[in-house]
Amino acid sequence: MRVIGGQGGGCIAGAVRLPDAAPGLQTIRLPHSAFWGHPDTIAALLELGRRAHAAGLPDLYMGDISGPRGGRLAGGHFSHQMGLDADVYLDVSPHPPLSAAARDSLTPPSLVRADGRGTDPAVWRPEHALLLHMATALPGVDRVLVNPAIKQQLCNTVTGDRAWLRFVRPWWGHASHMHIHFKCPAGQPLCQAGPPPPPPGDGCDASLQWWFTQLDHPAKPEAPTGRPAAPPPAPPPLPPACRAIMDAPG
Repeated sequence: MRVIGGQGGGCIAGAVRLPDAAPGLQTIRLPHSAFWGHPDTIAALLELGRRAHAAGLPDLYMGDISGPRGGRLAGGHFSHQMGLDADVYLDVSPHPPLSAAARDSLTPPSLVRADGRGTDPAVWRPEHALLLHMATALPGVDRVLVNPAIKQQLCNTVTGDRAWLRFVRPWWGHASHMHIHFKCPAGQPLCQAGPPPPPPGDGCDASLQWWFTQLDHPAKPEAPTGRPAAPPPAPPPLPPACRAIMDAPG
């Protein structure tokens, strides 16, 4: 087992695949997603399914984890490269187990209003907070990324113990799913840990308001007609130690 690299680029040797169905969870959009991860990541996700099921939640819909050897996914994810990241959809509405065909075409609903300034009251449920709390309590979790409006909803409604809110961090998008990022496993010296979560606190401060301030900034004008748009930046190169893993046969 080897985990190499960081959020900008990396790979994994010895990844295992999440089952397509297990107690409390189902994979979705199989033709477009990848479900391989470090054994600790897969074990934590299976545990999340069991805990959610025991709490009376419907099956969780699982999205991208990583490819069999890591590296950049075809869909453009930069961070799902080392088997330490997982997308879990936030659809807690009652739903039965789905057929494989139905799972492949499923698009879970957004929890966020069209203006991005709050959650949709027709969609948001207390069970969303329960599920997010469960995710932060999984072994090895570093942080859980959600849309700023979802973080704001938690800030406004969670009572009692709020210490876990520190690990729920706002990020662009993430309106219909949470992104769970796990820490580098022990014994992996080539795994580069990112910066730690902010100091203790619930994260419901001016740093959260910054995200909503960005919504007030006008969009950048498009390039004049006839002038080619600037090409997107090239993805960071993989660490040299990944080359043998990515090029291995089989």
